[in-house]
Amino acid sequence: MNDIKKIVLTGGPCAGKTTALVRIIDHFTSLGFKVFTIPEVPTLFTQAGMNYLTRNHAFFYEGEKATLEIQLALEDKFTRMAEQCDKPAIIVCDRGAMDISAYMEPDLWQQITGAVGTSSTELRQRYDAVLHLVSAADGAEQFYTTANNAQRYEQMNEEGLRIARSLDKKVMHAWTGHPHLRVINNHDDFERKMQRVVKEISSVLSLPQPIEEERKYIVRVTAPLPDDAIESDITQTYLTAEADTEVRLRKRSWGKRNHYVHTTKKKLSDSEELVTERQINQSLYEMMLSLADPSRRTISKHRTSFIYQGQYFEIDTFHGDLEGLVILETKGIAQGEPLKLPACLSIVSDITGNEQYYNHTLALISR
Repeated sequence: MNDIKKIVLTGGPCAGKTTALVRIIDHFTSLGFKVFTIPEVPTLFTQAGMNYLTRNHAFFYEGEKATLEIQLALEDKFTRMAEQCDKPAIIVCDRGAMDISAYMEPDLWQQITGAVGTSSTELRQRYDAVLHLVSAADGAEQFYTTANNAQRYEQMNEEGLRIARSLDKKVMHAWTGHPHLRVINNHDDFERKMQRVVKEISSVLSLPQPIEEERKYIVRVTAPLPDDAIESDITQTYLTAEADTEVRLRKRSWGKRNHYVHTTKKKLSDSEELVTERQINQSLYEMMLSLADPSRRTISKHRTSFIYQGQYFEIDTFHGDLEGLVILETKGIAQGEPLKLPACLSIVSDITGNEQYYNHTLALISR
């Protein structure tokens, strides 16, 4: 059967999804993939007469329930179509099922998913990757516009920008817990944002990628981090592997929710590598722990993730033998591009490209 990858393209208002979809279709079609796109269902419903701002609770409930049902039905039908293709296929969803939850209270979302016979956990597992494009309202306000979406409720004024930023965070929180959630920053150069989208999808498809160093720093946290930051705990174990190959198991926990991922990184040359990630269940994770590399310790760390002025950051606070080490890693911020750090962080040293601070190296028992 055709190995079909299903990818969600999401984010806050005016994030660049429409342009990204065009780029995705052109790029991956030229590589021999059949690209299917699922349209944004809430926009279809709004155009057909649905009012998501209604105060009529019964109308709102039926509309949102129908939105979820049609979203799932479209995905299932296109998956069946993709299975019949004689070439590799990609399904790209212009927003996915969990986006719907960002526009209602948690109790109502639970009622709707229960009525449909599903849950948030099951809905996240439907997709191989989630790419969250940060709204232009956060860090790229000069590019924020409502001109390309007549259905947009977040207008181009200070209140509209505030609402757009809030929705951006709510959508990201809705997808938190997906093992392949990638946040795509805003950039002064919009082209770079589009290039990052293509790169992340290429990674999901296990296509060779150029080796790029994310900017990394040892930092001190001098004040509380943003209130809307996402907190998680990570346990990372390296397995025995052949030369030029790194194999790891990762358990990531958000409260009581755990996800397990097996990752293989193979260096193809000095400038290119192949990264393969797959989600596994708890039983396989526990079984594979027996293959742990005895020369490397298990790494335990607490991760705080947040968006600040359109840029995405992850702060890892290490535990155990590495207690006291705090590393900030940027995601998709180019060398030379200004770093927009909140005042609560102080940079101790720039460790970008310093192999001593790679997790694979930090795990060595004798360094």
